[in-house]
Amino acid sequence: MNQHLSLVSLVVADYDEAIAFFTHALNFELCEDTPLGGGKRWVVVRPRGQLGSGLLLARADGPAQKSRIGDQTGGRVFLFLETDDFERDHARMIAAGVRFVAAPRHEAYSIVAVFEDLCGNRWDLIQSIKRS
Repeated sequence: MNQHLSLVSLVVADYDEAIAFFTHALNFELCEDTPLGGGKRWVVVRPRGQLGSGLLLARADGPAQKSRIGDQTGGRVFLFLETDDFERDHARMIAAGVRFVAAPRHEAYSIVAVFEDLCGNRWDLIQSIKRS
């Protein structure tokens, strides 16, 4: 059996605002933006050059979904953005206005810093430490 995780749905307030954040602040690429009728769209972004997992940006529909914007995991880190150059991406993201909630820290397994997306969901920017 061959399986992989293709998309994670992220509830957002506005499609275009979310596309702008992910493509400019995080340097993701817009892979798909298909109108579905009734104001709904199928919007997929993923880290530039990647063929694997992506985010389905899903505009909140109704009060229950709107109440979850920015808090899909009760305040825990929700997603992990792995990089091959922490310093480069951390500096670029700060310059783009991304809000980091703590200074970078060195762990036994990685360099990591927690940031928030445009809705307030928490992410880790992470670079794994190679062990010899």
